[in-house]
Amino acid sequence: MSETLKIMLSVVGVFVVGIIMVATNKQQTNEQKESASMIRNLVAMQTMAGEKCPELIKKETGEQVYFPSATESDKETYVTLKWEGENSKKGGFKSASCTLRSSLGGISELIIDDKVIIKK
Repeated sequence: MSETLKIMLSVVGVFVVGIIMVATNKQQTNEQKESASMIRNLVAMQTMAGEKCPELIKKETGEQVYFPSATESDKETYVTLKWEGENSKKGGFKSASCTLRSSLGGISELIIDDKVIIKK
């Protein structure tokens, strides 16, 4: 066997072993699939709440909010974002709480300064 043929066979062998390793590592258990699904759901809820809640707060108070001061969630069905207002003396707000429920697919509760704006 020539040296060139030996090198070609070793390269082909490395590719075959690599393909086998990738194919066996791609298989996920049901627990891994469920865990990944829960993480995607939580990220989707937080993203939607992070987009819709500041818009509603600005519409109601005229004050722009950026980052929530607190977040609550059961990591499956709801996420609640809370903000502390900065300009309460100038017509803004003291506190705001916005809850998004995945079962409704949108904002289910918006409370600004203990006044319920949205309740579904």
